[in-house]
Amino acid sequence: MNKIKPYEVIATKFQVSKETAKYFLNHVQKSFKVERPPHKLILEFIESQNLEFLLTPYETAALMYEKGVWVFKLDTAPPLIDSGEDDLSDWDDKPTFHRKTPKG
Repeated sequence: MNKIKPYEVIATKFQVSKETAKYFLNHVQKSFKVERPPHKLILEFIESQNLEFLLTPYETAALMYEKGVWVFKLDTAPPLIDSGEDDLSDWDDKPTFHRKTPKG
């Protein structure tokens, strides 16, 4: 009998790849300093919250901590990555080509 793994359930529920789901579960675990929750407990917690979208691993770990599901110390939050994709303040919309003027 094949058991369905927690990462397979997450992959199906949130329509992500199995690799992404494994990465997510491992990083939820790594969000805690020493004692790390098992994947099955993380999955049970996510299912109990009726989430419509997948939170970040650290947000999930922090929520587990706040709700008393896993009360071991959290590691520091990872730095926020600012892709700057939406910030167009330094965008130069001038054309990068120059028209040659005839020499006369």
